[in-house]
Amino acid sequence: MKDLSLLVRSVPASVTLAVNDKAKALQRAGQDIIALAGGDPDFATPPHIVKAAFNAIQNGATHYPAPMKGIMPLLEAIAEKMEHDNAIHCDPQTDIVVTPGGKWALFLALSALINPGDEVLYLEPVWVSYPPMIKLAGGQPVAVSLSAEDNYRITEETLRQKITPYTKALMITTPSNPTGRVLTWEELKAITKVAIEKDLYVIADEIYEKLIFDDRQHISIGSMPGMGERTLTINGLSKAYAMTGWRLGWLAGPTPMMKLAAKMNSQTVSSAANFTMHAAVAALTGPQDSVEEMRLAYQVRRDFMVDALNEIPGISCRSVEGAFYLFPSFPGSSKNSLELTDTLLDRAGIAGTPGIAFGSSGEGHVRFSIATAMSELERAVERLAKVAHELL
Repeated sequence: MKDLSLLVRSVPASVTLAVNDKAKALQRAGQDIIALAGGDPDFATPPHIVKAAFNAIQNGATHYPAPMKGIMPLLEAIAEKMEHDNAIHCDPQTDIVVTPGGKWALFLALSALINPGDEVLYLEPVWVSYPPMIKLAGGQPVAVSLSAEDNYRITEETLRQKITPYTKALMITTPSNPTGRVLTWEELKAITKVAIEKDLYVIADEIYEKLIFDDRQHISIGSMPGMGERTLTINGLSKAYAMTGWRLGWLAGPTPMMKLAAKMNSQTVSSAANFTMHAAVAALTGPQDSVEEMRLAYQVRRDFMVDALNEIPGISCRSVEGAFYLFPSFPGSSKNSLELTDTLLDRAGIAGTPGIAFGSSGEGHVRFSIATAMSELERAVERLAKVAHELL
């Protein structure tokens, strides 16, 4: 038989999904596994959002939405949210495409921008899907490695070292998965200066924007002077509203790019589900109390876990500024991150994600999710303390 796709074969499967699936399989088999590998909030979707979906289904929203790129009430709600929260003006008629999840919005953004051979920069440690997505869209992924010692700070100089005549775009995430960094005004100014000078597009993943701690501020790079015409912004409801299973995201940006994104959407997934769009309207326009309650809960969990991990010999954990992950290192260990996660799973029943999955800059680290109950985090700390000597 003829060969299957060399392109798809060249990219790895998602490590985070694989580790999470393995943990759940062990749980189903009766093992007591504390699953800290995934990024699925342990909270229920707020009731008023669920009710809106049920009402929509009962009222017939079980067919194709119209327009396919998003029902107008949702497009208008997203445009209003971006104007209010992000200082980004979007025409709801032309500048937004609703997608089945933020992940597809990222792929649409790349598909609208990239020609074969174009280089796309990303900040590393990086969420595991960025490099494969760039490849699948026909581009060449290029890592901009950041240092834990410098708190993963991005500078003009760091960016410029990686730019070539083939560089087309830069992907950023703030807050970051896995490091929890929130890009500062100074860092965004540095990115802006280089992007304008080198005529680069920016793809800004802001899926964790509502989950920021210690009174820090989220700043959308698309609101920076000169960036509106060259920035595509991705967001969605999965993290802030505990709606991972609803698969609802969006892509927003300049009309010429969005025309291509909408075309790509129409020829692939067609649309997100109609009734989830109605639920999204309720999420964006309804009460926001639950979002703040979840954010505060994550901040409490972060404080507990950072303090507890730093008390365990052989583990060093810097505090995170946003999202719901910790990225501790194991400075005294002779094990690499894959060996660390294997030991944690085998000896402590804790599922974490190896740092190498997030690029070479992540080696020596393990990502733990705090999107789980405090009681589970307390159990994880107890187990970690017992096996710490085995991690050396």
